[in-house]
Amino acid sequence: MAVQSDRLAGKAAHVHEQLRFEGVKSITWVDEAFVFNEPLSNLILRLKPDVIVKGKEHELRYNSELSLLEQYGGVLVFSSGETIFSSLDLIRKEFQDLDNHNISLPKDFLQRHQILPSRLIELLHKFSHLKVCVIGDLIVDEYITCEALGMSQEDPTLVVTPIDSIQFVGGAGIVAAHAKGLGAEVQFVSVAGNDAARDYALENLTSAGVDAELVIDDSRPTTLKQRYRSKGKSLLRVSHLHQGVVSLALQVRLLDALQKSIEDIDLLVFSDFNYGCLPQPLVDQIVDIAKMRGILMVADSQSSSQLGDISRFKGMNLITPTEREARISTRNREDGLVVLAEQLRQQASASNILLKLGEEGLLIHAANDSTNHWLTDRVDALNCSAKDVAGAGDSLLIASAMTLACGGSIWEAACLGSLAAAVQVGRVGNTPIQVEELLREIE
Repeated sequence: MAVQSDRLAGKAAHVHEQLRFEGVKSITWVDEAFVFNEPLSNLILRLKPDVIVKGKEHELRYNSELSLLEQYGGVLVFSSGETIFSSLDLIRKEFQDLDNHNISLPKDFLQRHQILPSRLIELLHKFSHLKVCVIGDLIVDEYITCEALGMSQEDPTLVVTPIDSIQFVGGAGIVAAHAKGLGAEVQFVSVAGNDAARDYALENLTSAGVDAELVIDDSRPTTLKQRYRSKGKSLLRVSHLHQGVVSLALQVRLLDALQKSIEDIDLLVFSDFNYGCLPQPLVDQIVDIAKMRGILMVADSQSSSQLGDISRFKGMNLITPTEREARISTRNREDGLVVLAEQLRQQASASNILLKLGEEGLLIHAANDSTNHWLTDRVDALNCSAKDVAGAGDSLLIASAMTLACGGSIWEAACLGSLAAAVQVGRVGNTPIQVEELLREIE
């Protein structure tokens, strides 16, 4: 972008050329800026730009550039830009910056279970020895940042204009990426459409170091969830998805892909969003194979409707439902949390339950073990100022599961899982957790 020098501008230069230059240079969309100190006609004939943009106030005036542009096919455009006062750098900073000033370790919980910070650090270092396989629904999350224009005059509708968008791998895909970020060797098996969203997810998972096997289903799109945001708040969510169960042929392909890796893994993670990737016959086959090999298994089944049932994942070492998901599975609307958790544990034949309570934290419910006095306990939410809660459950699931796979107790798993969730909700969008982030919070 060309900035006219003070010498050429004369009295029209109300702001010094260096300040004008720095202002133009800081605009995100400007690749190159310079101050010109020669006649504009010479500059145009020397650079021959395809398009010259001038302010709308020049549209009805004489413009000497027009005849020069017509000589070689250039275009003169008049525009004063859109009325948008948000810097893209500031918008994107929301997705990059982690606010960890509000994270605190659960000191009382650690004392009750005699957990030392050194023990948590030891477990985190063991994560790099794990081999993990994640299977479940792949999702691509898109955050569309908007500028609010006001209310429609025709009907009571909020009117916005999109400014920027950014995509993240979500669903079971981010669970796999979290596991890799925490240090494990990771394989990911899922089904996706033959589309750009699948290509994006595969490229990002591969660059993150995840060995991804995405079986193509031509009958469905890759699940895409769009979140429209303004000033740090979500306005609307739009989901592009197909919830039908995958065909028998695709179930065979998914099982074949899983069997290639299951011989040599320490942890198997079911990350179910009830979009058809994990029909019951396939789940039962996978569970039987994993049990025969003594592989630790964990499951999460997120329910956006009344259709989900976490208890269909039988015999898990850990399940991580929300209170709502637990009540859907047990059809129990009245009992307290401890009774609810025990009913679900028995129904699912699970060893441990981490019952997610949102901003109230976590309830831990363990199988009866005479060597451990605490069978049920609570951990408060460790981040009191969450920016985006969308990825909390995924980070909790994988961090707590990997802790168990390294020989940690359910109490240690709950602590590290809660810490991972606290780090994750401190930023916007699903960015893979890094083990260094957890180490910093503990140290």
